[in-house]
Parts: sequence; structure tokens; C-alpha cells
Amino acid sequence: MPNATTPPVSMTQKEIVQHWIKSAKSDWKTVRHLFDQRDYIHVLFFAHLHLEKLLKALIVQNTETRSPYGHRLRALAQQANLPLTNEQLVLLERVTEYNIAGRYDDWRFEFRKQCTRTFCENELKEIVRFSKWLSKMLKP
Repeated sequence: MPNATTPPVSMTQKEIVQHWIKSAKSDWKTVRHLFDQRDYIHVLFFAHLHLEKLLKALIVQNTETRSPYGHRLRALAQQANLPLTNEQLVLLERVTEYNIAGRYDDWRFEFRKQCTRTFCENELKEIVRFSKWLSKMLKP
């Protein structure tokens, strides 16, 4: 079932890729805003969404299929046929956990203890590096 971020069926493959890229950029603006507000749990939640949408754009581009439902970044990267390093796989597993920690109160309570400004800055550096790598593979 489509949701607010799922592209309409009537879009072309190129339009769907552009939809995911535009949505990912919007999520990154939210990341920056939330960081300024010191809402670090939600910063990492939206950073996850940013990567998820870039990966979905790559799936559509690389496989010429519709983007799948789901939030597991490692599975999405594999569906996009990306050559991932072990370090990248570990990052994707870790960032996927931020999706869960940002959604559920019991996880959020525990995660808040760990989610300091320094922790968030360090994670964002790795996420930015991976995001740039993904973006280089996206064709305009």
C-alpha cells in the first residue's frame, strides 16, 4: 500500500529516482534543523530516512524495478547491487537501528543515554561519507 513518500505508479523510472532524491534532500534539511535543536535521536532517525531514500533511488535506477517497501538499509543496498565493504555493511546495520530507536519509546529511552552531541556528530560524519558515495552513483 502506498504511503506519503511512495511515488505514484504513473511516474516514469527517471521521475521515481528524482522523487527519492528530492525526498532524501528534504530529510537532510530536517537532520540539520534537528541537530541545531539538539534533538539527536531524531537527527539519526532522519539520517536513516535520508540513506533509505537514496538507496531506493539506486534500486530503481540499477534494477529498473519499483522501489521495495522496507527500512533495512543493508537489504536495500544489496537490492541495489552495490559493492559494499564490511565497514559499510556495519554502518548500514547500525543506522538501521536508529530507525527503530527513533520510533519506539522503550528503545528511545535507552538510546537517549548514548545519543550525545559527540556521538551524533561522529555518526553523521560516517553517514555523510556514505551518502556522498551513493550520490555519486545516481545519474541525473
